[in-house]
Amino acid sequence: MKFNQKFSILFWLPRHKQNKEGLIPIYARITVDGVRAELAIKRSIHPDHWDTERGLAKDSYYEAPVLNEFLLLVHAELGKNYNILLSTQDERVTAEQVKASYQGEYAKFKKGKRKSFLHVFKIYLDRLKEKVDVKDLGKGRYKRFEVLYNKVHAYIKVKYKKDVDPAELRLNFIVGFAHFLRTVHKISNNTTMKYAKDLKQVMTFITIEEDLHHNPFQSFKCKLNKVKRKYLDQDELEAIEKKHFELARLREVRDVFVFSCYTGYAYSDVAALQPKDLGKGIDGSLWLIRDRGKTGNVENVPLLPKALEIIERYKDHPYCKAFNKLLPVNSNVKYNAYLKEIADLCGIDKLLTTHVARHTCATTVLLSNDVSMETTMEFLGHSDIRTTQIYGKIVQKKLGKDVKQLSERLQANSKV
Repeated sequence: MKFNQKFSILFWLPRHKQNKEGLIPIYARITVDGVRAELAIKRSIHPDHWDTERGLAKDSYYEAPVLNEFLLLVHAELGKNYNILLSTQDERVTAEQVKASYQGEYAKFKKGKRKSFLHVFKIYLDRLKEKVDVKDLGKGRYKRFEVLYNKVHAYIKVKYKKDVDPAELRLNFIVGFAHFLRTVHKISNNTTMKYAKDLKQVMTFITIEEDLHHNPFQSFKCKLNKVKRKYLDQDELEAIEKKHFELARLREVRDVFVFSCYTGYAYSDVAALQPKDLGKGIDGSLWLIRDRGKTGNVENVPLLPKALEIIERYKDHPYCKAFNKLLPVNSNVKYNAYLKEIADLCGIDKLLTTHVARHTCATTVLLSNDVSMETTMEFLGHSDIRTTQIYGKIVQKKLGKDVKQLSERLQANSKV
């Protein structure tokens, strides 16, 4: 953005600095919108040879041609620096900035005004918190950036010992941070890349906030490894559903997990469900009608019989009544620990998580039962059908494998 500013340069003599030989250093006075900055130009002259009105040496002075040519060059250089600043920054140019730019110290000048990297990151977190407060952002998403801040803080402490100037950051910072997560924190590649993607977003904010020329992390490529999505087949899902558990804690966790398998809801969404989220859908049956935390969109999900059965089972549960919850959901740590125990007791050699439940909903419950891709997308709350299509490929692959096995059995039978 260009501003209409008043800019002028004047050469003058500070007479109080006259030395024993009678010489006075020549100063350049830079004025922008009435505010001055002054600098010595490393030339001196006797006041008798100085033309105050013109701000130049008198023509009668024998060194006037050389000195005045130098003064005009300084004038031109100061003007050039002012124009560069005016065209490259989205804020008003100051006289001090022009002075610092001419002296080659503009970066230091800006550094003195600039906030540190972690300081601006904190400002970004505050902005995200404000979005959470007005429900423009899910709490889970905000929590991710809080965790990212702590990990970046740890990296800076190890690598740089103290906070850093955002203007001095280069591509090697995010490269080093990714390596730090992989080697020190032992984080998987894909999770590391998610953190790196979020860090690029933070740096974009800092670039704008601190008036930097570009985001140094922009060219970093977040390369994800292809992972095989784990889900339960029909037999495994039924084994968990039908298993009798003596302990109430295991029964409750099993039911919450199965509920996720029939709704596609993630842990945080199930934990947040309240009785008020139940309502009649367009078909007159009972639906879940609420904002799904991951997308922030209002998503209405029809309840399948298994999910309805589980809701009914816990409507009078002490925890649900005390905390106005639909289901008795444990802390995330306990939930995952109990799921591991459930898998062992059911003879399932898979790590059970809410992601597995969600994948099971997409593949075994929906797509394998001829539910359309579009309906599955709406059911799971996907914002992009390409995400849903990944599950379609899994189902097709399984279908191809099953048909191949069937063909082999039929051929074997025909030979008997």
